[in-house]
Amino acid sequence: MYVGRFVVVGPTVGAYRVSSRSFPNRAAIKREDTITVGPTPDAPETDNPYIAYNCVQLTDQGAVVGNGSHVDPIAEKLALGYPARDALAEPLLALDFEKDDYDTPRIAGIVGLNDDSTTTETPAGYIGTVRRDGLVVEEVHEPTLVATYERNTPEPFDLTASTASDAARELYDHEFEHTVCAAGVEVTDDGFETAVVNDGN
Repeated sequence: MYVGRFVVVGPTVGAYRVSSRSFPNRAAIKREDTITVGPTPDAPETDNPYIAYNCVQLTDQGAVVGNGSHVDPIAEKLALGYPARDALAEPLLALDFEKDDYDTPRIAGIVGLNDDSTTTETPAGYIGTVRRDGLVVEEVHEPTLVATYERNTPEPFDLTASTASDAARELYDHEFEHTVCAAGVEVTDDGFETAVVNDGN
């Protein structure tokens, strides 16, 4: 099954995978507080605005994962102290679904919340998507998936990984079709750890 790009969010671990039929020549690159998806050196030139972006952005309030340019404003709002739900919902609503040939949804999540915006005492994350037909933002207490196609409503996902590297690997190896690269993030005592898996590693 081809579900396109997807995120899995839990309270303390999350991951993102690029799956693509049109632009497979991409890789995930770790930077200081960011993981960026971008074209590999051998990728054909394109003016598509949706193929390069930060897919993980770390803040003191939580780690944001997602499939496009909305990741940065979500992280900015979270760092400014916005409640997690609002930090996620406002940029998704403002930027809306991608204006490509498929009306691709934007998907995102927040892992490792360091605020009091959850509705229960137990650890929580948030996951959201904006599609042509609406906006969905949900608090999650167990690993939850949302994808750009086919699985574009949040649903439980059997993520067994508890570390960033294992989460990235688990999503990269998942049976969904057309794997390109994956990124993972986990909460640690010192903040966050991140990891990437690209073709050949």
